[in-house]
Amino acid sequence: MNFFKQWGEFMMMGARSLAKWEIDNSNTILGDRKRLALLGLLIVPIIIGGIAFAEPLGDALPDLLGGKKAYSPAFYNTFIFIVSIAIGMGAGLITGCIGAGGGFIIAPALMSAGIKGILAVGTDLFHIFAKAIMGSVIHRKLGNVSVPLAAVFLIGAILGATLGGVINRVLYEINPVLSDAFITSVYSGMLGFLGIYAMADFLKARKAAAGAAADTGAHGGKEEGVEMGNLPKKIQAMKIPPMVKFDYDFVPEGRGISWVFLVFSGCLVGMAAGIMGVGGGFLTFPIFVYVLGVSSMTTVGTDIFQIVFTAGYASISQYAIYGFIFYTLAMGMLLGSLLGIQIGAMVTKVVPGITIRGFYAMAVLAGFVNRFLALPAKLNAMDVISIPKGLASGLETVGVWLFFLIIGAFGVWVIGTFLLNIRVLKGEEAKA
Repeated sequence: MNFFKQWGEFMMMGARSLAKWEIDNSNTILGDRKRLALLGLLIVPIIIGGIAFAEPLGDALPDLLGGKKAYSPAFYNTFIFIVSIAIGMGAGLITGCIGAGGGFIIAPALMSAGIKGILAVGTDLFHIFAKAIMGSVIHRKLGNVSVPLAAVFLIGAILGATLGGVINRVLYEINPVLSDAFITSVYSGMLGFLGIYAMADFLKARKAAAGAAADTGAHGGKEEGVEMGNLPKKIQAMKIPPMVKFDYDFVPEGRGISWVFLVFSGCLVGMAAGIMGVGGGFLTFPIFVYVLGVSSMTTVGTDIFQIVFTAGYASISQYAIYGFIFYTLAMGMLLGSLLGIQIGAMVTKVVPGITIRGFYAMAVLAGFVNRFLALPAKLNAMDVISIPKGLASGLETVGVWLFFLIIGAFGVWVIGTFLLNIRVLKGEEAKA
């Protein structure tokens, strides 16, 4: 039981770390006129094309952008663009409001909207890469990046991302439904684990808050310093050469760890990115701090560094060149998430943290139920199980409606709260 609690804490800390990175990127993009102008230039072709060319090119573009590889339409229209903005906004609201990564819901949301799993993964990765490049804040945190640590870690991350991409593409070539089932199963396991932990954490916090006003806010969570547990000490004691040195700013002689553990950790993070379409940042933080014994300051800088390169490499080399990226969706999600993050972050000033922690747990569990209920239809289509098609289709439909109703209700609540408290929020900004 203690093991599951620890890993639940690890994943939550990783989700918070990833959210801080996303919020920082959002503030950087929206606070710079040049970046805003670039974003506008990226969106213009979508709007013009959607109006003038969507219908006549509807049949031709899939062949142009990947042929049989592009399993979902690689063309765009206004409706597709609006849906992508809504999905991005939902993820952004969760990220900004709760202070924990909302990107977990993007791939399940895209798949629920009819986008095939492999295209959802590639598109999500490209969306992360585009956001990282546009809002890059690496230059502000270079002092916290250990170059040797990052370089060795990236060797493993690139290997892992390659393996993850190959696994997805091979499964897709065998059977597109098998690919969907695999991605769905991975998301079911991850979201189920994180959702159960988040709900248990919320119930525990609510019980504590009932006894005393001890709510730490939506962005709560203890900060990890340079202290190490028993596992990191044991790992750093294994002197398998060559050793990589780091954390000279926190420990007089620095710390050292064998390259073997760094490469292995990078492989895990890269493979998660390649298979699930996430940047891998939600794993990097807990692995570095709790397993490898890297200080949180060095971890933050290295995490940002690896996300840019891991997401960029995986999205381009493993998906883009094979036609598995839906550019329009990626840009729409980028727009939606930038807006959602800003609204969500402001709402935290007027809403008790305990409330939105409960919403976060419900959103993650909704994603789990969505993917879990989608599995029977996919397994039935592959003749792995035998159940009536109507029942399998009904379960999948229930999962889709439940998912979008919960995410939609959360979005309406957050935006409504924001609109009702605009005067209060303006007053706080004036004081600041």
